[in-house]
Amino acid sequence: MRIVIATWGSHGDLNPALGLAVGLRDRGHDVVVATSPLYRPDVERAGVGFHAVRPDIDPGDSAFIARVMDAHRGTEFLFRQVLMPALGAAAADLRPAVAQAELVISHPATFAVPVLAEELGTMWASMVLAPMSFFSVHDVPVLPPAPWLRRIAERSPLVSRTLVAMARKATRNWTRPVAALRAASGLPAGGDPVYEGQHSPHLVLALFSRVLADPQADWPAHVVVTGAIPYNGAGVSGWPDALEAFLAAGPPPVVFTLGTSAVGAPGRFYEESIAAVRAVGCRAVLLVGYQGASRLSAPLPDAVIAVEYAPHAALFPRAAAVVHQGGAGTLHHALASGRPMIVVPFAHDQPDNADRARRLGVARVIRPGRYRARRVAQALREVLEDREMATAAAHVAARVRAEDGVGTACDAIERLLARQR
Repeated sequence: MRIVIATWGSHGDLNPALGLAVGLRDRGHDVVVATSPLYRPDVERAGVGFHAVRPDIDPGDSAFIARVMDAHRGTEFLFRQVLMPALGAAAADLRPAVAQAELVISHPATFAVPVLAEELGTMWASMVLAPMSFFSVHDVPVLPPAPWLRRIAERSPLVSRTLVAMARKATRNWTRPVAALRAASGLPAGGDPVYEGQHSPHLVLALFSRVLADPQADWPAHVVVTGAIPYNGAGVSGWPDALEAFLAAGPPPVVFTLGTSAVGAPGRFYEESIAAVRAVGCRAVLLVGYQGASRLSAPLPDAVIAVEYAPHAALFPRAAAVVHQGGAGTLHHALASGRPMIVVPFAHDQPDNADRARRLGVARVIRPGRYRARRVAQALREVLEDREMATAAAHVAARVRAEDGVGTACDAIERLLARQR
């Protein structure tokens, strides 16, 4: 069957779609990934169909990345200045793909998909990458502008409901163009696209581990928590010989990474990390991105190596600890590695992901504005010496590795398709 998977964002958003696409292709389906033109080579390399959808992305625009990753205004900027102005163009791009599909699967940022699926009568499923997308009053997420609010909400159901209501009120004007698109398509008003409107009434694929969240009473119907869907084929430049030699030459290092978004606007993350490593006396691998080496202001000490990229699934298990930004994909690989971690969350779902790792007992959390060498060095000593954290990390890793995200998601999709025949 023809299945279209629509996604938008960084490689952290693309890779789960590609992993799912490859799994469905291997089961005999005709799969197309609809996403930004930037990712055509990655999609075609995966051996599935590609369909271009605006807006495109320039990962080299550090000023843009800095605005997107701003803790206070990043999500609003992304919605109001990037996604909503391009909604009409995205709908025009997606229309022929959705019309030719037996099933279309949406990502939280592909706002045109639910509208087109309803208008054209195409079966629709949705996917989310992190628990925050459900915004449950029973499991209130950490909000980037005010992470402390969750601690207050935990004390009372009334406070939780009030916090969720306040969040909905604050974001209600962000997606007005979606309502206009629905009206232009002859459809009645729908649910809020930031909240319930993003979720399919037929199937919602929660592409994260059950260790991060238990299903809640106010989650949408037909949710299947699949486990994460890792995919290391997109954007991989190989495993540098110098990195392999470095790993073989001494004890396991601490790995520092900002994933595929925050790495474009790292601030002083790498400089402070290097200073912390010097203070602790450990070895380190810095994953600095494809333009990152030029940002390092001084020669590296012998105990530190910087490389553009290395597959997290292969590198993290060889680390002593992992310091990362808390993106959904990076967090999955860190959890699966069984290594303790420090999470430095920037924006969007990252602060909530970080807090969930902390509650699992496998992580310390340092906000980017407080990421200074002395604090990082102290946290590194703690996570490297904490036996309880090491035990918790190993226990969590066993649970995460036992999950079959691709298989579970493909099974759920095929059950949905079978019901429609």
